[in-house]
Amino acid sequence: MTSDQTPSHEDRPHDHEHHDEVSAEECVDFLERIVYFLDNELDASDCDAVRLHLDSCNPCLAKYDLQRTVKQIVARSCSEAAPAELRDRVMMRVRQVQVEITER
Repeated sequence: MTSDQTPSHEDRPHDHEHHDEVSAEECVDFLERIVYFLDNELDASDCDAVRLHLDSCNPCLAKYDLQRTVKQIVARSCSEAAPAELRDRVMMRVRQVQVEITER
């Protein structure tokens, strides 16, 4: 199962009672791992642990949903290509900097 197959916050009933059993420190740890989870940069056991936590913690699931949405929006926005003139100017400047560095 990929991170895209994690149920969204809207798909699940609210379970505030169960969240009380989850420590705030545990949530902080999982919130840090969500970014890696979204990028598929965790090993299988860590992915399973994140999914299990998200299945039992609605506040973390809501934050996961927000992160996933932001990532999707950014990915769509980044698919646009820069105008050729801008790319040429940037590449020319990169080459100038490379020459300056090698001359030092």
